[in-house]
Amino acid sequence: MTTQPEARGAAQLPRRRRLLAPRGVYKPDDDTALLLRALDHEPLDPRTSVLDLGTGSGALALAAARCGAQVTAVDISWRAVWTTRLNALLNGAAVTVRHGDLAAVPDIGTFDLALSNPPYVPSPDSPPSRGAAVAWEGGPSGRSVVDRVCATTARALRPGGTLLLVHSALCGEDETLKHLAGLGMKAAVIDRTLVPFGPVTRARRSWLCAQGLLDGEATREELVVIRAELL
Repeated sequence: MTTQPEARGAAQLPRRRRLLAPRGVYKPDDDTALLLRALDHEPLDPRTSVLDLGTGSGALALAAARCGAQVTAVDISWRAVWTTRLNALLNGAAVTVRHGDLAAVPDIGTFDLALSNPPYVPSPDSPPSRGAAVAWEGGPSGRSVVDRVCATTARALRPGGTLLLVHSALCGEDETLKHLAGLGMKAAVIDRTLVPFGPVTRARRSWLCAQGLLDGEATREELVVIRAELL
């Protein structure tokens, strides 16, 4: 997620899509747009099974479904689950939406492609279990959920399956690449962009600098998209 509870600007979503994101549900933002751009390069057809982990408003799930893929979206927030179901209905998209934690994902089945825009903002405390901040708080290193997403998708993907993951460089792109390699996946950064800091990062700038995660002169955050294939 990006470093704030409110969207900084509209992601590059198709105009024909009507996408609701009520209070408490993550709104599509710069990271969503970056992952959508990566998704555009993946071959999707009715035989492709897609898993969207932490679906939020369902923006990524709907984009994959519109290409004809068989899409399953998962979120720990009931509000996000109902929002994605409503957005799928409004857009005539066939998306199976499930409520649950990452631990339950391997029981759902196996997939050709996994998408995730997980909570990744480094925070002084462990990620909360409820509330709007669930969508962005990533724990002291920012990796509390990122690492779980990597491990989960390594079990949920079919051989040759692909993961598209977006997160901030603040939580360490090299760490993600090494972690994925250790899980038997070939990974690389395929896209990156710089975006202005949002309110959350600005508010904890002193803490981030003290942790060595942020340069005191920095004014923008780098987002990266990582693509990994299960060998």
